[in-house]
Amino acid sequence: MKTIYNIVYATDDTFAPVLGTSLLSLLRNNKEAEKINFFVLDSGISKENKFRIEKICDNFVNASLKWIKIESISKKIGIDVKNDRGSFSQYSRLFIGDVLDNSVERVLYLDCDTLILSSLKDLWNIELKGDIIAALKDAFSKYYRKNINLVNDDLMFNSGVMLIDLKAWRDNKIKEKAISFIRQRHGKVQQGDQGVLNSVLSNKTFTLDPRYNLVSIFYDLDYREIKLYRSPVNFYSERIIAKAKENPVILHFTSSFYSIRPWFKNSNHQCKKIWLKFYQETPWKNQPLQIEMSKKKKLINILFEYGLKDTILLGAGVFQKYVRPLKNRFN
Repeated sequence: MKTIYNIVYATDDTFAPVLGTSLLSLLRNNKEAEKINFFVLDSGISKENKFRIEKICDNFVNASLKWIKIESISKKIGIDVKNDRGSFSQYSRLFIGDVLDNSVERVLYLDCDTLILSSLKDLWNIELKGDIIAALKDAFSKYYRKNINLVNDDLMFNSGVMLIDLKAWRDNKIKEKAISFIRQRHGKVQQGDQGVLNSVLSNKTFTLDPRYNLVSIFYDLDYREIKLYRSPVNFYSERIIAKAKENPVILHFTSSFYSIRPWFKNSNHQCKKIWLKFYQETPWKNQPLQIEMSKKKKLINILFEYGLKDTILLGAGVFQKYVRPLKNRFN
């Protein structure tokens, strides 16, 4: 049986080098696949960066690439949409069922800030058992759920890696439900597009093993510290997270209040050398890394070194667990 992957990314020009690095890592570690179809939802990628990404694909006989131009979410649905996180380009995921041909019935959506370290075969072949997507449980406290019409123990997921049954997505009118929710909230949704997806898909999500989406918090903090900082609901066990880190398939360099991501020159992420190894093989290798000028992160790192980590996590945890969801509720 042929192994054919349908991979979807969404980006604007800013993240094009990060996308290229992710795409290269996927191709390097999935040479056994008969065909890898890449669909890039394009929110304004320059011709030069498109050429560079195409150049990466040209080096692999099993790779094909299709650019799909996407309108802004505000223009698409006719209201002013505010962004609570990340890039507006990620909203283009809501229209995935429309922009891909109906013959495409399963896709793996990946954020640009992912790195694929081994074969995707086991992930791709997961049986969803009636669910529409598979995704990672996210470490949010119960107070976030009410803001997106969920109850205290409902699943909240990280949308940076999603295995999607696209036929079920279309049949269940996920796009229409998502747009309706955005309009109900007058374009202001907690966690942006991720909050929209959580509201619509929480009860139709199969839980992924963390090895398929190892987010930054798993490297920044140990298990006790994660609980202290986030108080996540129905979260993974310490054993499951530790086992996932022994055999990672996808690293996900999510933003963090503590660590600096590897495309910044002053990165302190534990896995920065792995990311840089692939980046240095891309057409952007001679382009200087950015410098993150975050005085807050610098101060946090100094305080951590002085043994005040728990104190910082307690204080930051109050904001993360209580203040931020309350602020979102009033907004």
